[in-house]
Amino acid sequence: MKLAYWMYAGPAHIGTSRVASSFRNVHAIMHAPLGDDYFNVMRSTSERERDFTPVTASVVDRHVLARGSQEKVINNISRKDEEQHPDLIVLTPTCTSSISQEDLQNFVDRASLSSESDVILADVNYHRVNELQAADRTLEQIIRFHLDRARKRSTLDRSVTIAPSANIIGISTSGFHNQHDCRELKRLPGESGISVNQVIPEGGYLKYLKDLPRAWFNIVPYREVGLMTATFPEKEYGMPYISITPMGISNTADFIGQIGKLVNVWAFALSDKRFNYKLYIDNQTKFVSQAAWFSKSIDCQNLAGKEAVIFGDATHAASITKILVKEMGIRVSCSGTYCKHDAERFNEQVQGLCDKVIVTEDHTEVGDTIARIEPSAIFGTQMERHIGKRIDIPCGVISSPVHIQNSPLGYRPFLGYEGTNQIADLIYNSFNLGMEDHLSDVFGGHDTKEVSTKSLSTDMKNINWTPEAESEPNGIPGFARGRTKKNTEVFAKQNNISEITIDVTYAAKEKSSP
Repeated sequence: MKLAYWMYAGPAHIGTSRVASSFRNVHAIMHAPLGDDYFNVMRSTSERERDFTPVTASVVDRHVLARGSQEKVINNISRKDEEQHPDLIVLTPTCTSSISQEDLQNFVDRASLSSESDVILADVNYHRVNELQAADRTLEQIIRFHLDRARKRSTLDRSVTIAPSANIIGISTSGFHNQHDCRELKRLPGESGISVNQVIPEGGYLKYLKDLPRAWFNIVPYREVGLMTATFPEKEYGMPYISITPMGISNTADFIGQIGKLVNVWAFALSDKRFNYKLYIDNQTKFVSQAAWFSKSIDCQNLAGKEAVIFGDATHAASITKILVKEMGIRVSCSGTYCKHDAERFNEQVQGLCDKVIVTEDHTEVGDTIARIEPSAIFGTQMERHIGKRIDIPCGVISSPVHIQNSPLGYRPFLGYEGTNQIADLIYNSFNLGMEDHLSDVFGGHDTKEVSTKSLSTDMKNINWTPEAESEPNGIPGFARGRTKKNTEVFAKQNNISEITIDVTYAAKEKSSP
């Protein structure tokens, strides 16, 4: 646990609340002080749903701390049980409230005696894991709880469906474009003759979890949430899973190819029938996805020589890196993720595709890296978008955390063949192309007189320009003026010059000349 004013992944209780509120008729009780209960507002704005967020804060204040919170927590659980009759109530502390070291499991056990709903305590270490890790663990805990109970009651259905079917695991509330991706994921197998058995946790009912093992295999589109859940039925029931993210033409083809392999194993055993998805992949690539031909068009070729920096969660950052390099021919100077727990896998995915790999949760390190590289475009989170605005570099948002404006009402998937079109548009429109900067300057667009520094750190020394030196670059075309000024500042900093005069500009120009 550390003090920070910006976090890429939120605290653990946010992950638990995301999973609990994604299921239907599941309620979360948050044992938290005022200030930790912002999840309700955050989810309501990002998801733009009409329904209230099913999370209640059992507020811990000084009065509660003085006499203990057992009575208040149990009363809140009982009240929600009577008012809303949920199938499950999940009690989750926060990293702040867990400092009190109260026996919350005892609270849960006592509340369960008088509650018709099932009540569990989220089994998460709130001081050691972040939002994504907690979401992954909480989902696995809920699935294990219900499957184990169904097995003990002999209500677990182990018979596989007659037609090929799959479960989609990891679609959750407040995920980056998760709702749009879910629609595309349902369409992809559906057009291949594969039905969707269940989608969890988003929109799922706990009473149907006993039928989860009936599917032929599981699909885990995001590495951040769902891998632990998919590993459990694989070990217990022999259910295989696919963790390839169908993002981009190449990855989507690999994803469908993997589906074909798993389906044919089962189909051969059940009906002596084989499925061939090669024709489907070819038709989707040629006629549904416009990204394949676009990558060969003159428009995309105009991006040759452009550089990009990518930063986000492990799934999206690695996938976008592959798309930029392999499918669009754009150089990636740096690719990074804030998912430190998945660093090894991320490094394997982007190995050889970028000049530098960065794994960090420190946004200032990311910002300074971007400022030093000075790429043509950034693809990252909302924080990288802020960084890009400060140093006048365009940014396409490709990962959480995001602003409300990146929670679109329209259909904007990142997965599947329709997702390839959306990503191609995002990438192309994120670059400043051709004479765009020059025309903006000619017709009174953005001001190019202000010079950004090469670092975003607050301890960088300011450099002053004399009026004569500041007017010198005015004779340079607008699209090159900003870079010339920045190069001059770099020269001044390297030579410990605090004031840029006309002579310094000439010296900097002479040094940069080949």
